[in-house]
Amino acid sequence: MRPTVGEGVLAVSSVPSPVLLTGVTYAYGEGELRRPVLRDVDLSVEPGEIVLLTGPSGSGKTTLLTLIGALRAMQDGSARVLGQELRGAHERTRVALRRRIGFIFQNHNLLGFLTARQNVAMAMEQDGTTTEAGRLSRAAEILGQVGLADHVDKLPSQLSGGQRQRVSVARALATDPGLVLADEPTAALDKASGQEVVQLLRGLAKSRGVPILLVTHDPRILDIADRIVAMEDGRIVAGDHAPRA
Repeated sequence: MRPTVGEGVLAVSSVPSPVLLTGVTYAYGEGELRRPVLRDVDLSVEPGEIVLLTGPSGSGKTTLLTLIGALRAMQDGSARVLGQELRGAHERTRVALRRRIGFIFQNHNLLGFLTARQNVAMAMEQDGTTTEAGRLSRAAEILGQVGLADHVDKLPSQLSGGQRQRVSVARALATDPGLVLADEPTAALDKASGQEVVQLLRGLAKSRGVPILLVTHDPRILDIADRIVAMEDGRIVAGDHAPRA
């Protein structure tokens, strides 16, 4: 539990950590080919917090992000994400959790034959209560929020790198996620475009209380972080605080 101050008295908040990992260990391969990638990782992320994962290539950052995002099955330890325990979780459970998480990737992963509006609307297709027209309207609204109101009907090839990444941010926001996971979102961008994207993410975290866990090698964006967590050889070596009881 987190201590909070209310009416001059120290109180205890019951809001759980959106991400709470304990003793997470993961390896690739079997037998003699088994290669440990994560070793006894403890990590927690609080509501509205921006946490940057840094460290050399091969330190386990992206593997950790994919485990938190329910993109691969857990092996050892406990990972509780948005209230769902992932250790032993069925694939259906992990699919359902992924729909509550916004993903932003380095290479955008936009479909080239769809417009910006259609790419964003596609993220909402699992919502059976919304019509196609409603999804397209909502997509245009979100694109306007990230500064692309005049580009909603352009194909990815007609957009700059920074604009394409803004579309991917809009797509991540389309389902009102409880958590955003970003893997090197500024790596392919120039300084100005990269700063625009990270400021969008910062605004999201602070205005909506959505936590962001971001893997980066980019020293230009370190100042947006509430906390920087350094990894090395599959372990967290600096920057984390102990998980709450």
